[in-house]
Amino acid sequence: MTMTRNVRIALLAAAGVAVVLGLLWAVRPGLVIKLFTLGFVAQVIGTAVPYTLAALGGTITERAGVVDLALESKLLFGAFAAAAVSYATGSASLGVVAGVGAGMLVAALQIACALRLGADQVIVGVALNLLALGGTRFLLQILFGEGSNSPACPSFGDALLANPLIWIGVLAAIAVPIAMTRTVWGLRTRAAGDRPDALIAVGVAPNQTRLWAALVGGGLAGAGGAQLSLPIEGFVADMSSGRGYIAIAMVILAGWRPAWAALACLGVATAESINFELQISGAAIPRELAPLLPYVMTLIVLVIAGGSRRPPPRSLGRIS
Repeated sequence: MTMTRNVRIALLAAAGVAVVLGLLWAVRPGLVIKLFTLGFVAQVIGTAVPYTLAALGGTITERAGVVDLALESKLLFGAFAAAAVSYATGSASLGVVAGVGAGMLVAALQIACALRLGADQVIVGVALNLLALGGTRFLLQILFGEGSNSPACPSFGDALLANPLIWIGVLAAIAVPIAMTRTVWGLRTRAAGDRPDALIAVGVAPNQTRLWAALVGGGLAGAGGAQLSLPIEGFVADMSSGRGYIAIAMVILAGWRPAWAALACLGVATAESINFELQISGAAIPRELAPLLPYVMTLIVLVIAGGSRRPPPRSLGRIS
């Protein structure tokens, strides 16, 4: 049954890709040819890293039983911390460390509110996202006297292979699925979301397991935020632009399976890269409609696969 379902989804996805390519060929034939160049592939990979790291982080957190709507705030605070520390120290590598740390701090605050204080996990996530929207602007004004963007900071340049965040994204996409299924940590994380009573029976506190899972997930999302700011040599207010919400949609679409979530994010990144190419190529598409392509694709994919998605972890959102 699962194989038939996956084949059906794959065929629908292939048909969707064929339709999109056909429409692009009708609008701009040269753009379709460009989609198969190494330059476009590199652009897609760079664009996919924030989505992928956020989705992987969200998968880990939610498999542990914690609703993670705070991915947007982790991306924003990670991007801000990476740019600010990189500017202050002159080191982009330290900026990456700061981005990871910022994501972990947001995750720690999220866990403290949701598990220690017993607050509603959905409300906590939304509140943290709103805090990030206003908080990063406030910090920009305090630190740099500017409410919209930070000064230029060191970056890793345009070379894809020289950017450690690309390698972090690739390694995470490989390591997280393996760790979730083949390690004691992954087994405990999944048990915290599905069978917390089993953890209690062996003397392991479910909330402690959730804390560690959230910290790892927050660190990954924070690294995704660093990929937003460091390549463009600075932080811009609201630069996450809903990527955290798209990432959590991909987590749900993938049935809380990290490998599938990473692949789904790669598809979203492809749509975003096509949108960018459409805008710079002068295609006969209204400027207001082109940026909607990634979001439209997200909705279409959710509609196609929505009826066949897996149920969430059984203890998701519950406090033990």
